[in-house]
Amino acid sequence: MRAVPRGARVYVLCAVLAAVVCAAPALRPGAATPWDAAALLALLCAASERLGRPRTAPRGAPARGHAAPAGAGPFVPVLLAGAFLLPPAAAALVGVPGALLGRVEQQPVRLRRVWHAARVALATFAAGQVFGAGRLTGDGREAVATADFPGVLLPAALAVLTFCALAAALDGGVLVAAERCPPRTAWRGLLPRSLAPHLVHGSAGLMMAVLWCSPFGPVTSLLVLLPMYISCWVFAQYHRERAAHHATIRALVQAVDIKDRYTRGHSERVGRASAMIARELGMDGGRVETLRIAGILHDVGKLGVPTRLLRKDGPLTPEERRVIELHPEYGHEMVRGIGFLGEARVAILHHHERLDGRGYPYGLSGRQIPEFARVVAVADAFDAMTSTRSYRRARPVAAAVAELRRCAGSHFDPRMVRALVRALDRHGWHPNVTADSEHHADLSGNVPAPAPDTARDTAPETATETAAGTAVEERPARKPGPHSRESGPVPVPDDRPAAGTAGHRRPRGGRR
Repeated sequence: MRAVPRGARVYVLCAVLAAVVCAAPALRPGAATPWDAAALLALLCAASERLGRPRTAPRGAPARGHAAPAGAGPFVPVLLAGAFLLPPAAAALVGVPGALLGRVEQQPVRLRRVWHAARVALATFAAGQVFGAGRLTGDGREAVATADFPGVLLPAALAVLTFCALAAALDGGVLVAAERCPPRTAWRGLLPRSLAPHLVHGSAGLMMAVLWCSPFGPVTSLLVLLPMYISCWVFAQYHRERAAHHATIRALVQAVDIKDRYTRGHSERVGRASAMIARELGMDGGRVETLRIAGILHDVGKLGVPTRLLRKDGPLTPEERRVIELHPEYGHEMVRGIGFLGEARVAILHHHERLDGRGYPYGLSGRQIPEFARVVAVADAFDAMTSTRSYRRARPVAAAVAELRRCAGSHFDPRMVRALVRALDRHGWHPNVTADSEHHADLSGNVPAPAPDTARDTAPETATETAAGTAVEERPARKPGPHSRESGPVPVPDDRPAAGTAGHRRPRGGRR
């Protein structure tokens, strides 16, 4: 309890007191509470709570971004069935035993259980009140059993919306109190993410209530829970698989960062810029996410490049350049068997191709270059130009945009450049933002803050400068050191042209 902020403890205490006040009328003598129905529903809720919350993320994986949305457990239909069948005060008690006995995997366990009990009690009480206000006469059972069935849909829908909204509001409040999240961040997206599951489970709860009041009795209502439990189990398995995918991506990115520590943060920013372009192009959510992953993994092939080349001082030999230029093919081979990457694989292979056919590894041109690769090429070059290097500051966004525009049509797809410009006008650019700081991204793991990139591994930035007519830009004089090989969007001196320029492209007859 000492680790929990005082504000969070006060918040939980207030929620518990409010839940007690809501449930108190059912405990008064002579309240005529239908304890038989309440006890059976509480038992069903406890069983569903215990069985319906399998782990949704592998052990050791970050919880953030992997949990199933609120309302994804089969206990929610039971809670809503209680709101439809029982007086509101009695309905508030239905979820308490299950919450107090439920599985909790994070500390402090007792406080979390008490909070969960208060939360479901308040949400169920409010849903029961709204449902009661929506019906004209009679108690809950009579309303469900005798009312014209289409006529009861509106009160039930309002009750479900109330349950969902209050649960989301309480969740956001505890984030503000316990984790000191800004209110806008705490409540953002909670209601939209939980609305669809609650509507589905609300319809299941109404079916339970109807079957409960039918001539067949409460036992038939159990039939509703079986398909709900199966669907929730499948949903949980999906989240486990998604968590495993994210862990795979995170491990690959961290491996690249460990091998070439000068590119830390670059991958996440390229992924972010790629997603911005994809949204401006009107791609659906699935393709946006796949393209973001493509940007994050675009340099994974550096794992196949000898470390001595990545960290070599001085100019590269032509043979060493050819080895460096193999990293897109190495990356494609590494991720070939990862099925969920989809179109991201071709982006990893072709993100160094140029629209005029002077890129590598295959010298594709124009529409021969896959769409995802054209997006990642623009995002890669933009981040390279706007990132701080060891010998110079980052270029202003306006200067980087000007470079991209001048190279559009020869190096980059003009459509992708225009999409990036529109996205920057709309959202701006924050180069220090990584995937871990965005609510929809959780792939960065423990990736450190951005560090300078290397010139040989960011061919698009070199091509940008070359195509713009600025072949060489002198570095400030300094004593050579172990990291003196670094460069950014500025090409290295003439005696050591960077990979991807026209003067040293890999021969077409080379490895395919």
